[in-house]
Amino acid sequence: MNRDVLTGSWRELRGKVKQRWGKLTDDDMTTIEGHLDRLIGALQQRYGYARQEAERQVDTFLESVHAKVEPEGSRGTSSAPRDPGN
Repeated sequence: MNRDVLTGSWRELRGKVKQRWGKLTDDDMTTIEGHLDRLIGALQQRYGYARQEAERQVDTFLESVHAKVEPEGSRGTSSAPRDPGN
């Protein structure tokens, strides 16, 4: 997931972000509003993370969310050619 996906999916991800980082307030969530840099800054402030650690936390979170929710249209498709002999 990249910055655009975070912004575009913020309504869906907001609850998951709040669940993952419970110290974030409703005001924090409103301020973040899908902006990656704002999320990283809020994590630094609320959790005392260094910027690099906050970025790592967000990257790990987005990867886990992306793995659970496949983009529409990608389910059941594969770019690998099928072997008709199997």
